[in-house]
Amino acid sequence: MKIRKAVIAAAGMGTRFLPQTKAMPKEMLPLVDKPIIQYIVEELVEAGIEDIVIVTGYNKRSIEDHFAEPNSDLIKTLSQNKQKHYLLDELNDIANMANFIYIRQKNFLGNAAPLMNSEHIIGNEPFIFTFGDDFIKAEPSRFKQMIQVYEQHQANILSCIEINSAEDYLRYGVISGKNIDSNLVSMDSIIEKPGKANAKSNIASVSSYIFNPEIFKFLNQASEGIENGQEISLQKAIQLMIDAGRETLAYKVMNGKYHDSGNKLEYIKTVFDFGVSDPDIGKDLREYLLKQLN
Repeated sequence: MKIRKAVIAAAGMGTRFLPQTKAMPKEMLPLVDKPIIQYIVEELVEAGIEDIVIVTGYNKRSIEDHFAEPNSDLIKTLSQNKQKHYLLDELNDIANMANFIYIRQKNFLGNAAPLMNSEHIIGNEPFIFTFGDDFIKAEPSRFKQMIQVYEQHQANILSCIEINSAEDYLRYGVISGKNIDSNLVSMDSIIEKPGKANAKSNIASVSSYIFNPEIFKFLNQASEGIENGQEISLQKAIQLMIDAGRETLAYKVMNGKYHDSGNKLEYIKTVFDFGVSDPDIGKDLREYLLKQLN
């Protein structure tokens, strides 16, 4: 079955960026001239996704506004200046990239909660699940690569990277299993933040997933006994799925670089990476940075 739907988790509070995120969602922090979440949406659309469910929180209205058609005042301002007509076209293109569905997250917390809230929209279809503040920049895009793997195996797929530092083993879920090829592992376990000494490999699950709809059965199992206000773990549901014999693959994204914009330092690094490669400002920014470093 063709993958047509995606869920983006964008309900986090962004406390590490306060006070900036008191009024602006962290997913809307800019990378040059686009918010982080727009890059993710563009990659999904390029990979063939038609329906995008964005799971938000109480302070995330600006995400909905960003992917809506421009308001009448902005249309009037841009229409009166011929040199800015292209901007109006760009804004309309953003609003029409996909069918956007918004859900306000409620009740449960944790990285599985956005999926629990989206089940009624996903239905009986395979889909992509990803986060609104981190991504793997790759060519072809990670989503195109993952979809290609899915079409070959029809299995659940986790996008992965290789990790090295001791800190990384305390930040991500680490997988283990049997190698299918140099970039693909048939998983037998995923352990969240195991520490380097307890990790069974150097392959970490980050950023995105392709799930068959059966994941919801295991999410419900993982949430048994969980009360409102407690966290539901996606990794627990994935392990239950593996233990039940459902094939789950860890895919190391090729030609990619992982950007975690969820903390200040990594966000600044991402801004610099995008800035120096920008066709309009990249050359001048590189020259400026070299002067500052000398």
